[in-house]
Amino acid sequence: MNNTSPFWEPDWKRVQAPLSALRRQLASFPSPPLRIMKVSQLDADLLDEELLETMKEQLWSAFALFKPTFKETFKPEMTLALNLIMYKFSVYDMGATYGSQLQNLIYRNERKHSGGLQSTSSDAPLTKTQKITYGAVTVGGQYLMDRLNRVVTAQGWGELPEDNIKRKAWNVLQKGGSIFRIVSLINFLAFLYAGKYRTVLERVLSMRLVYAERNSNRQASFEFLNRQMVWHAFTEFLMFLMPLINVSKLKRNIKRMLLPAALMSGNELSALPAHICAICHENNSAAATPATQTSTVIHNPYITDCGHVYCYYCIKTKMMIDDEWCCLRCGKKVDAIARHIEVAPDKALEDKIEDEDELSELEADMADTAGDSVSDKRS
Repeated sequence: MNNTSPFWEPDWKRVQAPLSALRRQLASFPSPPLRIMKVSQLDADLLDEELLETMKEQLWSAFALFKPTFKETFKPEMTLALNLIMYKFSVYDMGATYGSQLQNLIYRNERKHSGGLQSTSSDAPLTKTQKITYGAVTVGGQYLMDRLNRVVTAQGWGELPEDNIKRKAWNVLQKGGSIFRIVSLINFLAFLYAGKYRTVLERVLSMRLVYAERNSNRQASFEFLNRQMVWHAFTEFLMFLMPLINVSKLKRNIKRMLLPAALMSGNELSALPAHICAICHENNSAAATPATQTSTVIHNPYITDCGHVYCYYCIKTKMMIDDEWCCLRCGKKVDAIARHIEVAPDKALEDKIEDEDELSELEADMADTAGDSVSDKRS
């Protein structure tokens, strides 16, 4: 039995060369650009920062019982270990940070997607060199900068003479930092325009964030955001409104409407001794701890138009805050105050007055006796 080839096989073999040439030309043709939402990439960065801060708080609480100098001394090393662990289990193993995974993003090697391969369905993973370089710069570079800043600050390189080599190194560091910030700003503006690389390091290493699953819809629920915005607006309104409301005046007016005048004046403050300031006593009653309590004896006494005495600072403060402030002892409105001067009794003067009174009584008795004797002689 003869094996005959399909009728179309000769034609297929004949068009292989043109098809290969056409495939090679397709790579140079412009393709639709791959658009990744910028807000998702920025949200991923914020999530990474918040996760790192949460992990740091847990780490610092674990060393809360150690000496404070221990944490301050080895803080860069502990931060290095934490960053290294997070880098190992995220970028090195999964090809994306935890925040990027939550936003359905993953890094790809953009060098394999130049030209018409930008929007291909399969993304080229990062090479080992890219991962190691990214970790060395982000983790190791941050540690070196922290340690270097500590040394520079502790030794005061910026205060040394200009010809000192450490001062020159400090100037180089300052200029390098300024140049890096300028380059980062330019890169961020380019990111806002094209949406490809968030940082300078990602641009240098050609590490671009793309969707891990392009067919999945972005799950964005704005319910929580709406609640936060409403609550934030409400709290801002309360913060604006509360200083305009005189709470004590409002309470007093409510008491006036609900309670009779006899009950208003018959409170416990009306029974305080005269040398006790009722305002100081009320403040001490509201104090949270005994350590915050102060003396209640009246200092620099001032008397109100209702006849009660308070400390000048206490009564003046109350009247400046509330122009309709009422006396705590009697409940009457205080309109004016005056300095209260207590006249101490003079014992010698009292004795002198008593002696003069006795002398006057004696002279009167003697005059009466003399008058009686004259009357007897006449009779």
